[in-house]
Amino acid sequence: MGEETQLQKTERLKRQLKGATLHYKEYTRHSESWDHDHCLVCWAKFMESGGVDILNEGYATDDDRDWVCASCFHDLKSAMGW
Repeated sequence: MGEETQLQKTERLKRQLKGATLHYKEYTRHSESWDHDHCLVCWAKFMESGGVDILNEGYATDDDRDWVCASCFHDLKSAMGW
């Protein structure tokens, strides 16, 4: 399967997060076997600690399963109803 198109990404994001409540918080992993997550929009990496390109904070759903970086959150908050 090929790379997801921008239209497909937008539609998936709308299904998952349109109108969701997101909270700005420090990233914490789900379990000992899970070490990172990605921004659902731009694929930036979230980890508890890491290098220059690693995010340690962002916007997450109540269950901490879906993460959006601050840049994408601000770009999309009106369109997504956040």
